[in-house]
Amino acid sequence: MTKRIFFPAVLLAFVVLFYACSNPGKPQMMETDVVVVGGGTGGTAAAIQSARSGARTILVCESPWLGGMLTAAGVSCTDGNHKLPSGIWEEFRKAMYKHYDTSNLATGWVSNFNFEPHVGADIFLKMAEAEPNLIVLFEHQLQNIKIKTVPNGKSKLESVFVISKQDSSLVNISAKVFIDGTELGDLMAMAGCAYSVGLEPEDVSGEVGYGVSGSYGVIQDLTYAAILKDYGPGADKTIPQPANYKEDEFACSNSEDCSDSTKLYSKVDAQKMLDYGKMPNQKYMLNWPSNGNDFYTDIIHRTEAERVKSLDSAKQKTLRFVYYIQTKLGKKNIGLADDEFDTPDQLPYIAYHREGRRLEGLVRFRSSDIIKPGKESNLYRTGISVGDYPIDHHHRMYPGPQPDLTFVPVPSYNIPAGALIPQQVTNLIVCDKGISVSNIMNGTTRLQPVILLTGQAAGIMASIAVKDKLAVQEIPVRSIQAGLLKAKAFIMPYVDVLPTEAEWLAVQQVGASGLMMGEGKTEGWSNRTYFYPDSTLPIKTLIAWAAEYGIRPLVPIPDLEAATTLAHLDLLMLNLSLELKEKMVEDYKSKPTHKALTRREIAVWIDKNVTPFTRGVEWDGSFSDGN
Repeated sequence: MTKRIFFPAVLLAFVVLFYACSNPGKPQMMETDVVVVGGGTGGTAAAIQSARSGARTILVCESPWLGGMLTAAGVSCTDGNHKLPSGIWEEFRKAMYKHYDTSNLATGWVSNFNFEPHVGADIFLKMAEAEPNLIVLFEHQLQNIKIKTVPNGKSKLESVFVISKQDSSLVNISAKVFIDGTELGDLMAMAGCAYSVGLEPEDVSGEVGYGVSGSYGVIQDLTYAAILKDYGPGADKTIPQPANYKEDEFACSNSEDCSDSTKLYSKVDAQKMLDYGKMPNQKYMLNWPSNGNDFYTDIIHRTEAERVKSLDSAKQKTLRFVYYIQTKLGKKNIGLADDEFDTPDQLPYIAYHREGRRLEGLVRFRSSDIIKPGKESNLYRTGISVGDYPIDHHHRMYPGPQPDLTFVPVPSYNIPAGALIPQQVTNLIVCDKGISVSNIMNGTTRLQPVILLTGQAAGIMASIAVKDKLAVQEIPVRSIQAGLLKAKAFIMPYVDVLPTEAEWLAVQQVGASGLMMGEGKTEGWSNRTYFYPDSTLPIKTLIAWAAEYGIRPLVPIPDLEAATTLAHLDLLMLNLSLELKEKMVEDYKSKPTHKALTRREIAVWIDKNVTPFTRGVEWDGSFSDGN
């Protein structure tokens, strides 16, 4: 795909071109409401949603494709959220099903949703081109920023300088709000935000039982993925032997070539190894973690030239792996796809980074926040995106001590809004993998569908800040969530009440208030939180949740073990006098039967009569009125 710069109006494009021609050597000047730096998975979603929400938006994309790891990095076999049809993730998924004329893209065994990268890039491009408020600068890279100090010791971004990879021309973009959607958190670092890198010892993270002690700072392995294609029997697509090739480098990547079974992390044969990431049209995603093409390098604090050199080493490992598959495993008919990336080596435009800098935000999202929502943490009340994948870390290529963090069990969860907001900069929002989470939690919050949804939330945040002239630290959490709900995006990860159901909005809003809770369960590769909409609810349980919310009954409520009825709700929730409550108790006792309500009926009643979602919450999940 060739370089594209598209604008919402021909006139604006003409003005920029005229300025550039009449001022050679000087940066082109652009002004907008929101600038998103980084056209990756989160940045793409952020820019599209910001524009949809009414803000003039410019997206700076490093590669020729939108979508980052989902497309430009070739990691198009997605992990998680298959049962959470939320927001822009579901929109993207529906467009993909329509393209392939199927509702089932479980072509490989790693994922329920596998597609060719160029198809994903085209879908994102169409979504972006449909937004008149959105400008995209392809193949532009962040070079510098302009920032100033404001009262209270904070700072404010004024503009970013980005450079064209095609002709080295500079563009200076000023804006009201900025979003960091870079792969490694480069913008927030330039802006002076506090951040963390790599593994944290338990006494720093507060997360015990994960085998991490001492001082680490080690990041996850990255991967230069490859897209392979079966060219049919008799075809010979063998690439030239890469430099430094040794076939034993990939021994035990599969059971057909392994003399030491203790090194066989995945007990699969060669074909199943490829089928791991099988896509439509006889293609395969090569992103194999078991003695495959994972690669350890920490390029976060390196110069651009140093990054390019180090990433070239990752590319060479992937090419060696391809050659191994073609020669040692005898699959010469399977070669690099010639219809995906127009790069000289036919590898993706960017590497797949699992981890970069992690913001020190208004809140820090830790594993303890999702184990017992409402008990150890109230951050769930501020949820803005959802995920259900286990904690998955890649550290096998690191030469030092390696903690065992693979597939740590967790329930499904929601990411708190404050994890996207810096402490120091008043007009910067962070999305993609750089949000404020512990290193442990990065193992699940980094996955593609979650990042899409986090980016969508960032776009809504930015548009609110622009419209209401707010510092990002002042944005009302409930306003963010209301915008997401309007976009049919989950703020609570309830898997059993879907947006197509009439009660979905009420269940989401009541759940985010804490007046009703779901139950999180660890279920392997796809964890769950259940609302149990068609079950009944003991009144004593609802009384306990109401007490946490600040509602306490004026009189003893009968039959605490009984399922909640309409009479129970009236007694507990309605703001009535003690005298009237006592009469209601007597009336309740005098009636022989009371119809038990389902949990979905209770949620709808509470949402209508108590309107708990109108009660504001702070970034830490506490109620704004102090209760």
